[in-house]
Amino acid sequence: MTAEKPTPEVLVIDDEVQIRRLMRVTLEAGGFSMRDSDTGKGGLAEISFRCPDAVVLDLGLPDMSGVEVLKSLREWSQVPVLILSVLGHEDDKVAALDAGADDYLTKPFNGRELLARLRVMLRHAQPGDGVSVVRLGSIEIDMARRTVTKAGQPVPFTAKEFALLRFLASHRDKVLTHKQLLRDVWGPAGETQTHYLRVYIDHLRKKLEDNPRKPKYFKTVTGIGYRLDS
Repeated sequence: MTAEKPTPEVLVIDDEVQIRRLMRVTLEAGGFSMRDSDTGKGGLAEISFRCPDAVVLDLGLPDMSGVEVLKSLREWSQVPVLILSVLGHEDDKVAALDAGADDYLTKPFNGRELLARLRVMLRHAQPGDGVSVVRLGSIEIDMARRTVTKAGQPVPFTAKEFALLRFLASHRDKVLTHKQLLRDVWGPAGETQTHYLRVYIDHLRKKLEDNPRKPKYFKTVTGIGYRLDS
């Protein structure tokens, strides 16, 4: 007899009563349980006390901004956070992602998409994710051995190319900003050198995509950064 999987719990931090009601219906229908808070400080206290599996966070809260909540949270927790906000400008998305959000969805939202994004975040938050081998179709990335094959054939990579590939693969299906990628691969001094990214992403596409001009895996998120789709 197999043990039942525990129901994943999501904390929703949003000051709109109607949104919280809609979220409850959506999440419970999708197999999640839900708790909620209408303030940033209350939400942080709930996370500390309840240790939810994921957080859905609005940026416009009455006591503090969502970005402030994120910055405070990331000092002591790596719980997956999905931003759900009416603020859809690129600058708002970049600020939230740079502050530590895992994903961003704009209101009004599609319930099925929200559930799918939560499932992806939870899957990637499992211990051991990103360790060992990552497979993308016929592509196989061995993180430990630092080797890449496509359809069983080895693909050569420079150290910088592999560093970029590894970072993307470790955060697959998550939007990574230009700043995050540059900081990780080139260090703090390279954060403004966005032309590096364009060149190296182009290298990855040419080496691994079947059609580099219509990439299946290495996706550009206009004005924000890149995402590796699994």
